Amino acid sequence: MAYDKIIPIRRKLVRCLNYVLNEEKTGLASALEYVENPEKTHRLVTAINCEADSALEDMLATKRRWDKTGGVLGYHIIHSYAPGEVTPEIAHSAGVDFAERLLGDKYEAVVCTHIDREHLHCHIVFNSVSFVDGTKYRDDFKSYFHELRDLSNEVSREYGLSVIEPESRGQHYAEWSAERGGRTTTRDLVRQDIEAAIAESFTFDSFLTALRRQGYSVKYGNVKHPAVCPPGGERFFRLDSLGAGYTEADIRARLAAARSGETFKAPHSLPRQIPIIIPIAQKRYTIRQESIRGRPRRKPKGIRALYLYYMYLLNPPRRPHKLPPFAIRKEATKLQRYQRQFHFLTEYRINTDAELAMLSDAIQAEIDALTDNRKGLYMKKRRGENVTAELDAANQELRQMRSKLKICNQIAEDIPRIRGQTELARQAQKTNEAARQRAEGKTRKEGKAKWM
Repeated sequence: MAYDKIIPIRRKLVRCLNYVLNEEKTGLASALEYVENPEKTHRLVTAINCEADSALEDMLATKRRWDKTGGVLGYHIIHSYAPGEVTPEIAHSAGVDFAERLLGDKYEAVVCTHIDREHLHCHIVFNSVSFVDGTKYRDDFKSYFHELRDLSNEVSREYGLSVIEPESRGQHYAEWSAERGGRTTTRDLVRQDIEAAIAESFTFDSFLTALRRQGYSVKYGNVKHPAVCPPGGERFFRLDSLGAGYTEADIRARLAAARSGETFKAPHSLPRQIPIIIPIAQKRYTIRQESIRGRPRRKPKGIRALYLYYMYLLNPPRRPHKLPPFAIRKEATKLQRYQRQFHFLTEYRINTDAELAMLSDAIQAEIDALTDNRKGLYMKKRRGENVTAELDAANQELRQMRSKLKICNQIAEDIPRIRGQTELARQAQKTNEAARQRAEGKTRKEGKAKWM
């Protein structure tokens, strides 16, 4: 069984015409020095497309030849085996075979097998730049899961070793990050709507109908796994991917238990507790502004009023009787972003799109002036003058101004969506109010008819 871990070898190199020898030997040099340690390898070392004794020089020469000396210098793969599964010779042979298939005839590499631990492992250090055509190795999700890991499993099978099979599908980083931070995810919203549909359903067919009334698209019948797509969503979620209690069998069992008055017990532990879709934090968004000569405080207008109303929709002081549309509930995950934007608008007293555009132009002009000033400071530094403090101050101010410009651009991008979402919320509120009035009118008519 081979377990693989790939580590980019990075180093911030000063961009100048020529490399300083000591700077070139950091990063790649330290990795090569470590993996070629004879006390660890007993000389189980194989070079691919280069010479072991001059691997560093060969890799750096390739970078200079193709003028690609920056960015990621190389990659370090740790190819580990289970304790007692292989001998040092087989481990090294399998590691070399794996490296040759992965890198082909394009990249220089050094493969070293370490035997100083109970679990034998190969270290593979290779150049990020191809000596054949100068292309850089692409390390991304696809290259790891569809090239590196698949090749590792293929070689392990050929050598009669076990392989690591994934137990489930990988989790998207945004969902993992949200769960880790205790924030609401799209899956939480889907689970919440499924709970509401189950509560008003009697059979599985009526459950699917309830989801469709909520605006969900449903795949069922002619597919292997039932799946649902929330209104306005771009992807379907399989019911069995939502955790215990949400598979088709579990939902049918829950409905059957409700019909018979029994309590449903999930066969496995339920997923993390589903948070309330709209936070119930007792917050009210107000603008603190001292009155001037007894005048009443001014209410926010324009864009600020729009943001204030939208944040109220995302985080009301009390949970509404009727949940807003799914598209708006999904925006609750961006509440902190809208809070930052609202405080920025309040700081600069921006009420209209035109004022936002003027502020953006002013910030860009300030950035241009600071950039020109910094160029002069760099010229002084090259002449030997000590302007380190001035450069640090200029860079700090540039970072702040660019951060402000970024917020301006984000607000300009978000405003059209916020306007559309608030209009959608208003329409939903009107629909709910009309339905409530019709229900009340029907109840009054039935009451009058009963006493007549």
